[in-house]
Amino acid sequence: MNWLVLVFFASVLALAYAGLNFFAVKRLDEGTRVMKDIASRIRMGAITFLNYEFRIISMITLVVAVLMGVLVGWYVAVAFLIGATMSSLAAVVGMRIATYANVRVSNTARTTKKLGRTLKVAFQGGSVMGLCVGGFALLGLVIVYVVFGILLKQLSIENVYLVRNWLGIEFSPFTMTISGYALGCSIIAMFFRVGGGIYTKAADMGADLVGKVEAGIPEDDPRNPATIADNVGDNVGDVAGLGSDLLESFVGAISSAVILAFHLFLSSEAKSAGMTPSVLEKMFMYPVVLAGIGLLACIVGITYIILRELSEDPHRELNMSTWVSAGLTIVLSGVGCWLMFKGEDLTGLNFKLGVLSPWLASILGIVAGVVIGMIAEYYTSYDYAPTRSIAAASTEGPALTITQGMSVGMRSTMAPVLVLGATVIAAYGAAGMYGIAMAAVGMLSFVSTTVTVDTYGPISDNAGGIAEMSKLDHDVREITDKLDSVGNTTAAIGKGFAIGSAALAATSLMVAYIFSFSPPDVNPILDVINPMTLVGVLVGTALPYLFSGMLIESVTKAARKMVDEVRRQFKEKPGILDGTEEPDVSSCIGIASEGALQEMKLPSYMAVTFPILGGFVFGADFVGGVLIGAIMSAIMLALYTGNAGGAWDNGKKLIESGAMNGHAKGGPTHAAAVVGDTVGDPLKDTVGPSLDILIKIMSTISLVAVAIFSKYNLFAWLSSLF
Repeated sequence: MNWLVLVFFASVLALAYAGLNFFAVKRLDEGTRVMKDIASRIRMGAITFLNYEFRIISMITLVVAVLMGVLVGWYVAVAFLIGATMSSLAAVVGMRIATYANVRVSNTARTTKKLGRTLKVAFQGGSVMGLCVGGFALLGLVIVYVVFGILLKQLSIENVYLVRNWLGIEFSPFTMTISGYALGCSIIAMFFRVGGGIYTKAADMGADLVGKVEAGIPEDDPRNPATIADNVGDNVGDVAGLGSDLLESFVGAISSAVILAFHLFLSSEAKSAGMTPSVLEKMFMYPVVLAGIGLLACIVGITYIILRELSEDPHRELNMSTWVSAGLTIVLSGVGCWLMFKGEDLTGLNFKLGVLSPWLASILGIVAGVVIGMIAEYYTSYDYAPTRSIAAASTEGPALTITQGMSVGMRSTMAPVLVLGATVIAAYGAAGMYGIAMAAVGMLSFVSTTVTVDTYGPISDNAGGIAEMSKLDHDVREITDKLDSVGNTTAAIGKGFAIGSAALAATSLMVAYIFSFSPPDVNPILDVINPMTLVGVLVGTALPYLFSGMLIESVTKAARKMVDEVRRQFKEKPGILDGTEEPDVSSCIGIASEGALQEMKLPSYMAVTFPILGGFVFGADFVGGVLIGAIMSAIMLALYTGNAGGAWDNGKKLIESGAMNGHAKGGPTHAAAVVGDTVGDPLKDTVGPSLDILIKIMSTISLVAVAIFSKYNLFAWLSSLF
């Protein structure tokens, strides 16, 4: 059976289904003239920002592609461009549907007054992003496999998988091409996540600090000049950025399994176990097949929600979609694994359970992802004690709000890490290092449903903003606020999936990295006692903190400009607050766009160039240490910032819901909670999501370049002179 045909079919079906849902949502009524006008402003602001961002991204992408083509090979450069294209397409299509769906969600709430019907529209809009993430990611992988892999299988193993380039560097063109594809996805994800994150949080903080805290007007009030920019930010950061982020995570997990399979095949242990080329090809193929099966399962899980009448419990309905997708993935991938590996003797390769070992490892990843999601929900949903403790602390002022939120975020790191640790040990026991990589693929195998549930959140948030600015009935805003609150929790769950899979994938890429510069037939070891490696670990541990600090400062700089502009308008146009003058929203959109584009450059450049510069100066051992340190500290920081920010946000929403008697919206308790939410904004939507990209992009770049800088670096050259 040609399994690649199945994957191709799954990707095309997903994209076709995404197109069907796109036009199904777009056919719905937008509502009143005011609603249409507001939605049009949000849409144009988002498109304008993306156009500016693509000017920067396209130049950088072309420069990197040329360098890869010259130093490694043209095929790697082409794969890199394919990856960048697929990631960009998913982000753009997802962002476009979000700007169409938001107003239609508002209008559905206005006309039906039913939460279930409104949820379905938001979910169907989010499904376009989810299906595009899975569809475009796998379509690009199929192209890479066909053009650069399957067509070469008639040649001998030595010619296909080991060549020398003009620098005298020996490498695998196939795995290097897979790395190039993953790197293309990572580059786009980095700039979308960082740029979009800075934009959305600068606008959000500016709108909150001046509008809600100083002027005392409601959130998304049309009198606030930053409101439109804030809603634009939801689309460019939480939709386009989210889509490119999880597409990159998806591809990174698959590529780590494929690359690791190659290096395990070349190891002396594998050769002594009698591993054959046919087994290698199946190990290359199974991660992609699992992803394709997961995509088909997601189509079923998404359809299950779209075709049925939904209840008034959004948590239950969203969880049902996830459970259906995950359950089908587990069952069908087991059948696929047995059909692929039946008849093969894999016990000599640390596949302790024979042909079903890769499947078992992937199940461990799926279970770990679900458990990490449940942990994130516990720490960020206002249905549970941690977030409620933050709301209670707000009764005593903003200082205790911040302190309690930090406590919740820090405590929330231990449980997910224990789950990840248990998964690594169990997956290794099932299928060795390949099992750890397969656990990462399993965790994201139903990524389309995860992204769908994630994207529904910012769509609902935008819908609430449009309802407020259009002055719709209060019960409309109650529906959208309920959906938005659930969306904050689902976003935290999605971030948990992303960082969990990043940790597993980066670990696999780390092992592949060590294999890449170790002598043949030698058990690869990275000696952490080596002073160069130890220094690398120390530097790598500090790197995510430096990166995070730069991002927070970037958000602060852009937000400060936004705050000054809103204050200026309120001062120079006093009629804005009494409704006799119109605010200038275009100036706020321009400030947010310019600030994001300027501030995203330095942290993004640092993430891309640091491993390369470190490698060519200090060598492979130093970069290996950097990767270890960065992975360890980034996991902790990402969990802490994501959960703390989500808990602060939902603590504020608990107060706004009126559930805390005597502490109403607009009072001092609410003001303290708004401060906590504002502090958490750059943490949960800029820093946290960017950290998982940081460790994967550093790992992938290091893997691509290590064959060169392990042989040519300044430290080795100086050592040879003395």
